[in-house]
Amino acid sequence: MIHREIQPKIEQLLGGNKAIIIMGARQVGKSTLLKMLLGNREGVLWLNGDDTDVQTLLAGITSTRLRNVIGGNDILVIDEAQRIQDIGMKIKLVTDQIPGVQVIATGSSSFELAQKINEPLTGRKREFKMFPVSFAEMVSHTSMLEELRMIPHRMVYGYYPEVVNTPGEERVVLKELSDSYLYRDILSFDKVLKSEKLVKLLKALAYQIGSLVNYNELGQLVGIDPKTVEKYIDILEKSYIVFRLRSYSRNLRNELKKSMKIYFWDLGIRNAVIGNFAQVENRTDVGELWENYVVAERLKQNQLKDNFAQPWFWRTQQQSEIDYLELIDGQLTAFEFKWNERKAAAKCPTSFTTAYPEATFSVVTPKNVDSFLL
Repeated sequence: MIHREIQPKIEQLLGGNKAIIIMGARQVGKSTLLKMLLGNREGVLWLNGDDTDVQTLLAGITSTRLRNVIGGNDILVIDEAQRIQDIGMKIKLVTDQIPGVQVIATGSSSFELAQKINEPLTGRKREFKMFPVSFAEMVSHTSMLEELRMIPHRMVYGYYPEVVNTPGEERVVLKELSDSYLYRDILSFDKVLKSEKLVKLLKALAYQIGSLVNYNELGQLVGIDPKTVEKYIDILEKSYIVFRLRSYSRNLRNELKKSMKIYFWDLGIRNAVIGNFAQVENRTDVGELWENYVVAERLKQNQLKDNFAQPWFWRTQQQSEIDYLELIDGQLTAFEFKWNERKAAAKCPTSFTTAYPEATFSVVTPKNVDSFLL
């Protein structure tokens, strides 16, 4: 069993008076983690928000009836809690009115769950994000040498737990994940009216990882207006499929100020979306895969370590650019990502060093990536 880094953080909260909220895409291991923590523990009631009878049971429920449902249990687990109507109020009801009972809720689509819990549960919850397995978690599970050797494989098939745990079945697993689970929550959202357009948009984004995103161009390509493009991207981001990286601007007039790039949290899903599982040595997009891989793994690790780093990229109108910036406690650090180690001597753009002389700069390649991701 792969040890997940958020496990001890959740474990130390068990038995407390705050609700525990775990959000992340389907199949990243939320339920598995909770079963590992609570499987042998007595007094745990498990409910699944995907079950229609559970949805019916909890609809409009009173504190008295909820007390009867929970019975003598002291932990209430609600999987896929975003499916429950007014879930925030239900959790608040337990937390405030049923002493000695702790709620643990998981959700695979934060655009619903987060909106439904934040206001009712202010000050009453601890929230965690869970991602596919990380480079650091795999290093702990096997060894650094083994995981460094596996990076080309991960750049093709990604880090979903079932993918990692069933070598040789990666394509089958990813096809099932992308066909059965990827759109399950997104397309049930009542504002997603044109599912085929969203699927087409996701494919367009998959071909543009690491590139500047233009809502107008994407809208023309997909056949929807720019505002709908922005709304759909927001839904994809809140469903933990993609994330946006925005441009950094502070000093120069010609810096891009409102641009963004979009990356996938998992490259296995990205490659499944476009139907390309060719090995890295046979690909023309290996540079983009490497950039996506390193950025996603860095952001995972920052989340797991509670590093309050602000991530950006930097580019000017003259196309001077830096792949990735981090701002931590006022210190700016710049990184360039190179799959080809012969290009490791890349220099920081003069316009950047002039504008930000206090910033440090380094190049991340497969040879030194462990120092960047651990």
